[in-house]
Parts: sequence; structure tokens; C-alpha cells
Amino acid sequence: MIVLQVIGLLLQLFQFALLARILLSWFPNVDRSNPIIQFLYDITEPVLRPIREMLPPTGMFDFSPLIVFLIIQVLARFLPTFGF
Repeated sequence: MIVLQVIGLLLQLFQFALLARILLSWFPNVDRSNPIIQFLYDITEPVLRPIREMLPPTGMFDFSPLIVFLIIQVLARFLPTFGF
């Protein structure tokens, strides 16, 4: 039971990191060498990259974060102890 709670907490933290990365993408002048911003990219890119490669090209829109959010929500439905 505690393992599922830890997994749920990690998924929630990942969602916050993903949301922060999405919001940062709206600001083109953000310094990507900042350690906090680099950390956000380092933890989210390994999840986003494979999904981005599977999706067809959509011009300037990147739908991979949306897909990741949907996958996390599906996981949360199958494991209700996550407490989403």
C-alpha cells in the first residue's frame, strides 16, 4: 500500500514538473542554462521524447505533454489509491 502511495506522489510531482516545463515554453527568452530549468528538462525529456517520436508531425505544436498527462490520469483511474 505504501508503495502505491509513493508512486502516486512521484506521479503528482512529475505532473507539476511537466506543467512547469509547459509554462516555461511560453517564454522564449528563458535562460535554459539555469539549474532549475535544466533540471525540469532533464526529468521530463526522457518521458516526452519517445512519445514525441511516435506522434506525427504537427507543425509548431507539441502534443506529447498532453499525451503524458492523459497516461498519468489513466494510471490514476486504474490505481485509485493514488488520490488524484
